[in-house]
Amino acid sequence: MKKKIFKIIYGTIAATFCAFLFNCGTKSASLAISEDEKNAFTQVEGDTISISSEETEYEIIIIEPGFNIWLASIAKPEGYYSQNFLENRNQIMVLEWNQRVLQPARYNPNLYEMQIDYSRQIDYGYEVNYKLYNYFIYFQRKYNQRLGPFIPRI
Repeated sequence: MKKKIFKIIYGTIAATFCAFLFNCGTKSASLAISEDEKNAFTQVEGDTISISSEETEYEIIIIEPGFNIWLASIAKPEGYYSQNFLENRNQIMVLEWNQRVLQPARYNPNLYEMQIDYSRQIDYGYEVNYKLYNYFIYFQRKYNQRLGPFIPRI
């Protein structure tokens, strides 16, 4: 039994040390969040948005207080990004999201509850990709998370 406890403690110390070394070598950029964006984050009413495409018959339902207001007032307008850009970013962020769902001891299971079924081979249409991408940006900014190698800017 002592060996198992030692391995767990040793693994935790090693992981902490590796994380420390990694953090020392990289610069951390803080996000500049405006008052309008903070106000959108603090909305307490239930905010449900349905992301769907009639052409492709795909739908995503997001229940996140403040997201609808943030999308309408803070996010870049539809058409700002190309569909290719959105698909590439969504693929990266979905992969990271799904990895975090599978690691509830490491990542907050209240933030990462369900896996996202997103396939690069399926054309979900512009609207689905646009809203999914913006949800990821909203999520990262609100909860101070990073789902990719880039800083979530608006």
